[in-house]
Amino acid sequence: MIMNLITPDPRGGNTSGVPAPGISAMVPADAMWPEFEKAEKLARGAALKWASGIFYHPDQLERLGQYRKRETQRTSSVQSRLKSAVQSYLEGVGTGLGQLRASVDDVRSVRHTLVDVCEDWQSKVNGFEGLAQLSSLVSDHVQLATAVHNLQQVFSVPEVVTETRQLIEDRRLLEAHSKLMAMESWRDNILCQLYRAGRQDTEGEQIVLSYFSAVRQLNEDLAKELWDVVSCGLTLVKQDPSLFVSAIRIIEREEKVDQVALDGQNQHMFFPPGRPKNLRQMFFKVIEQSTATQFRARQTDTKGPGLANHLAALQNNILNDLKVVKHLMVQCCPPHYNILQTYILLHHSCLSGHLQDIISWDLEKSEIYTVLNWIRQIYHSPEMVNHPDLSPDVDITSPGPLISQGALEQLEDKYVNAIRLAVSDWMQKAQEAEVNDWYREEEPESDHEGYCHSSLPVIVTQMLEENVQVAMVISDSLRDKMVAMALQELESFLYRFREAVISYGKERQKESQPKYYLLYLLAAVNNCIALRRTVQWLQQQCGQGSHGDCCSKLPHSIDTAVDRAMKKGCKLLIDEMFTELQPHFPQLLSGSWLSGSDFIDTICTVMDRYCNYFTRIREPVFQFMLFEGLRLVIIEYVHTLMLKKTVCKNPAERERLSDRMSHDAERLQELFCNLGLEEPDRLTNVISSVSELIKLRDTSLLSLEVSGLVTNYPDISDEHVSVLLDIRGDVSKDVRGTVLEMLEQNTQPPPEDYQPIFSDILVPAPILPFCLPAVKCG
Repeated sequence: MIMNLITPDPRGGNTSGVPAPGISAMVPADAMWPEFEKAEKLARGAALKWASGIFYHPDQLERLGQYRKRETQRTSSVQSRLKSAVQSYLEGVGTGLGQLRASVDDVRSVRHTLVDVCEDWQSKVNGFEGLAQLSSLVSDHVQLATAVHNLQQVFSVPEVVTETRQLIEDRRLLEAHSKLMAMESWRDNILCQLYRAGRQDTEGEQIVLSYFSAVRQLNEDLAKELWDVVSCGLTLVKQDPSLFVSAIRIIEREEKVDQVALDGQNQHMFFPPGRPKNLRQMFFKVIEQSTATQFRARQTDTKGPGLANHLAALQNNILNDLKVVKHLMVQCCPPHYNILQTYILLHHSCLSGHLQDIISWDLEKSEIYTVLNWIRQIYHSPEMVNHPDLSPDVDITSPGPLISQGALEQLEDKYVNAIRLAVSDWMQKAQEAEVNDWYREEEPESDHEGYCHSSLPVIVTQMLEENVQVAMVISDSLRDKMVAMALQELESFLYRFREAVISYGKERQKESQPKYYLLYLLAAVNNCIALRRTVQWLQQQCGQGSHGDCCSKLPHSIDTAVDRAMKKGCKLLIDEMFTELQPHFPQLLSGSWLSGSDFIDTICTVMDRYCNYFTRIREPVFQFMLFEGLRLVIIEYVHTLMLKKTVCKNPAERERLSDRMSHDAERLQELFCNLGLEEPDRLTNVISSVSELIKLRDTSLLSLEVSGLVTNYPDISDEHVSVLLDIRGDVSKDVRGTVLEMLEQNTQPPPEDYQPIFSDILVPAPILPFCLPAVKCG
């Protein structure tokens, strides 16, 4: 009974979507959707779920009549709305069909009317052919009427043409232009009347244009004179500006006429022949051409000094032209011409192109410098576009650079490379001359302080400094490039110089050795010191400009090249001294030495003689030479001591050996203190420390003594200590093991500022015991 009360709601309320009974009855079962059955089942299920929820409790069945009444009313309302909608739709369809029928009737009526019109037009075509003759007569009448109307002007054209031509020849340009404009006005009025007649009369237009053909020639003649005046405008405004002003007035008149013609074309579509003339545009083109003429030059005319003269002439001409434009021509031209800035831009553009042509030539270094100096310094200087007579009216920044930054850098690189070739060749020749002087039979030059030297560093320094100072005048970037080039070439020169010093040292070993070998080595070392000052000056120049980071790009190997060349000369001097000292060292540890021979006196005499040579070397190399000389003697002294493998038999021999070594150390320290070496005891203490180790009486304190030795000389090895213990001759195996173990435990890296000494002392190889038993030969 509950299911019979449920009816679907087509508005999508709380119904299940089952079609209304009336609609379902109108649709046959075989015409329904395939999904209809499924939808009906879903609707019934939904309705059942809804009813079971409503009537869940028995007391809710009392309201069954209310629910039935409400659903009946809802169903009736839905059916009424559906019927109303269908009825409205059917009425609209009927109205549309009626309008379509009326449209079809109208189309048929129009078609019949068009057929009647076509038949009437075909019957009257022959009648229109008689109107052609009438049209021809009308055209002739229009031409005659126009001619009659302008008869007076037409008859006066030849006379006006003659007058205008004479005025042009006399350069009375304003009067000539007035008559020319009058003739153009007559011609354009006749053509306009022909045009307004309503027909394109080509023959009549040709007759008019032919009759006024002299006007076109007069236009050309006037334009020729006009542009001749404009091209000479800078001269005319100084002598007689009236002619130039007349030209400007004519240009402005024609510009107004051009504008009127363009406006009239938009209104009545008639456009006079020869318009627009665009004289203002041509005016600027003419002054551009006249400006460009002074920037023409052949390469053959500007070689060497000719280029500087050519650029100086350009500078003078440009400055004079701009002064004339500012003080005279500006007053002759309308403000909207902006004639001063126009001339600035024209000169800048022409000059830029001219300079591009110049830098494309095969220029020499002096010519490149001239161009760079002109671009970088002269153009924007108060002597040219920044002249007081032009400021502040001239905007020197708006035109931009004369040449692009890339082209300017290429030109600077080209200049630097040209200087590089010259510098390299010059340095090579200076070095060859220097090497030849080393073999002379004369001593090298000495300054007022007695230092040996030659002219080589002066030549090299002056050449490099002059080029860098010249580059400073141009720009910071060129200066930096020149400094980098100078350092690179100086580095290459120093490496070649070092090779020359090495070759010179080999000549010492030959029989025909140079006479003043030592003195020229001293001069070579002093030359390196002077070149180091040149390097420092170059590096300082790079840090003075705006390019603060340029010094970081400079080659740091230049310092190494200076040190290597200088130290090679110093080593040859030290080797020369050592060659004379070495034969005396075998006397060390001999009986005569122990008894007080003159060994150390001989050593000091030789060193004192060579150190007197070293005094002719500038500081700080002089200190280096003293230090290295003493260091070499100390190394050879200790090496000889270890090499002879002397073994002391008793404490008296150890004390005697130690005292003799201490005496030698004191003698060397006294000598080098007198020579001026700072802290010579840093080296002589090596001999004193070894002597103390040998002299020590209590072997149990050897570990402490060796510990102090290791502290002072971290590069001493256990082999060195073993040889020194062998010299003592009284060290037991246990004490030796204790000392060497302590030495191994106390091994530590040397400080950064420590200068090694024992690492350069070679320890003699120990003699291995012969392990096979000795036998007699059979």
